[in-house]
Amino acid sequence: MSDYLHAERNGEIFEITLDKPKGNAVSAALSREMGKLFAEFRDDPSLRVAILTGAGEKFFCGGWDLNSVADGEEYTGDFGEGGFGGFIEMPKLYKPVICAVNGYAIGAGFEMLLRSDFVIAAENAQFWLPESQLGVAPDVATFLLPKLLPRQKAMEILMTGRRYTGHELADLGLVNSVVPAGQAIAAARDLAEELIKAAPLSLAAIKEAAELTEGLTFSESYGALRSKEWPAFMAMLESSDAQEGAKAFLEGRSPEWTGQ
Repeated sequence: MSDYLHAERNGEIFEITLDKPKGNAVSAALSREMGKLFAEFRDDPSLRVAILTGAGEKFFCGGWDLNSVADGEEYTGDFGEGGFGGFIEMPKLYKPVICAVNGYAIGAGFEMLLRSDFVIAAENAQFWLPESQLGVAPDVATFLLPKLLPRQKAMEILMTGRRYTGHELADLGLVNSVVPAGQAIAAARDLAEELIKAAPLSLAAIKEAAELTEGLTFSESYGALRSKEWPAFMAMLESSDAQEGAKAFLEGRSPEWTGQ
């Protein structure tokens, strides 16, 4: 594993920390290493929630490594199975990913957040897309922001390079919560513990359905469900955990999930 990545198992929580001086910028090679870690997380049934953060309190992720760009790394190069940052294109990653943003999230470091499931931002965090001032255009953000926000606000973020605070993005629905400086990772761990209380197959079914219905109408979505086209959703419905949840509720106890 790269010297610029730290991975730690904290029970059922998998924590990945970017630690690359000076700004936690990600090259294609580093992205491929991140992808290996997220694939490990995806494929290990003992791991339930992933947290991605940056070392220190100044940078979450400085985006694409411009030194690598200057050396000829291609805009559409090989960033690994999971795409830039290891998870944004990872197939069948049906487990929650939390980004604990402890500082600057710049360019692709900001764009990663749009594909995470939860974003916790520290008060000192700042977010911006400088690409248009650098002669290129964002890709992930250009695909997603106009779907997530009113067109005018999306274009403002995409085209101006303006910096945003966590509170501003929380008002837009792009950040879940803002916490004091230095508290982002603690808040992310608290959220992860809350998510672990849910059935793992239920969370997988939610992520699968959200992904597969993104371009479908309501009636098309129900048609796909009734046709039993979603493997994770069907595995959830047919699981012993589906009965366990009901039994635990009726018996007034906490459920014991097996993931089966």
